[in-house]
Amino acid sequence: MKRTAVVRGLGSWLPPRLVTNHDLAQQLDTSDDWIRSRTGIGARHVITPGVATSDLAVQAGARALKSAAIKGVDAVVLATTTPDYLCPATAPLVSARLGLGNVPAFDVAAVCTGFLYALATAAGLISSEVADCVLVIGADTFSTVLDPQDRSTRAIFGDGAGAVVLASGTADEIGALGPVRLASDGAAAKLIYIPSGGSRDPFRTPTARQADPFFRMEGRAVFRQAVEHMTSSCIAALHDIGWTVDDVDLLVAHQANLRIMHAVTDRLGVPRCRCAVHLDRVGNTAAASIPLALDNATRSGLLLPGHRVLMTAFGGGLTWGACTMRWPDIEPG
Repeated sequence: MKRTAVVRGLGSWLPPRLVTNHDLAQQLDTSDDWIRSRTGIGARHVITPGVATSDLAVQAGARALKSAAIKGVDAVVLATTTPDYLCPATAPLVSARLGLGNVPAFDVAAVCTGFLYALATAAGLISSEVADCVLVIGADTFSTVLDPQDRSTRAIFGDGAGAVVLASGTADEIGALGPVRLASDGAAAKLIYIPSGGSRDPFRTPTARQADPFFRMEGRAVFRQAVEHMTSSCIAALHDIGWTVDDVDLLVAHQANLRIMHAVTDRLGVPRCRCAVHLDRVGNTAAASIPLALDNATRSGLLLPGHRVLMTAFGGGLTWGACTMRWPDIEPG
C-alpha cells in the first residue's frame, strides 16, 4: 500500500503573558464589547521582549516529540511569517536547539494557511521516501509586526506555536492525512501584507524611514474571500476523501474571526457545535492556529480518537486550503 503521512504526536505552546480586551482598552479607543462583537476574541497571548518565534517553536516541537515518544526525526518543516531573521530560516535554529542533528530543516511562508502548506510538504517528503518521520511546526509572533495604534489588527492577533509529528504509515490507519487541497491568488496579495522590509521596499540602512513596516489587512474584502475559499476548499477536500458533510465530526477552521468561522460552518451545513473554537482565548495565531485548536480540542475531549476531522485555512498570499483525517489516539505532549 502507498506510503501515507500519519499523525503520531501533538504539542503546543503559548507565551505566558495574557493581554485581555480590557487591557487593550487602556491603550486604544476600543472596548471588550467592540472586540467581542466583531471578532469573538476575549484575550490573546503575547511574547515579552527578548522572546522570538523560534522560542515558541522549540517549546511546541519538544512537546510534539514527547507526545510521539520519539527523540529524532528526518526533517523539520516550520510554517511562519514572522521568522527570527530574514536570513537564515528559523527552522534550522529550531532543529539545532531540539538536538535533532543535521537533518534538513526549512521554513514555509503561507501566512495563516502555512500549517496546511507545511503538512502537505511534509506528507510529500514521506510519500516520496525522502523521510520517514517529519516534525511540522506552525509558529508566529504577529505582535512583532502590528501597528501599535491599529486597534483592528491588535485586537485580532496573538502569538503561539503548535506542532505535529508525521510518520510513514498507510492510508487505512487512524491518523492518516487525506489529500490536501491548496490554492493561491497573488493578484489579491495586498489585501493582507506588510508593505516594507522585503526586496520590494528594503531596509537600505538601519535608520532608513520605511513607508510602512506594519502588517495591514483589508478586513471586509478578506472576510468575503475567506468565507468563499474556505468553503470551496472544504467541499473539494470532502469530495477527495469520499465524505459527506454529515460524516464530519469536527471542523477545525483557521481561528481568524468567529463570524468567518460561523459563516463557513453555516455554508457547509456543519452544526456550529461541531466547529472547534479556541480563538476566544488566544486570538488569531496565524500559522499556529490549527495545531493549537487541535491541541485544545483534544485536551477538552471535543476531539476523540476515530473522529473525522476537516481542517481549513485562509491567509495572505492569498492562500487557502483544506485537508481531512481521522483523529488518532494520542495524548498532547
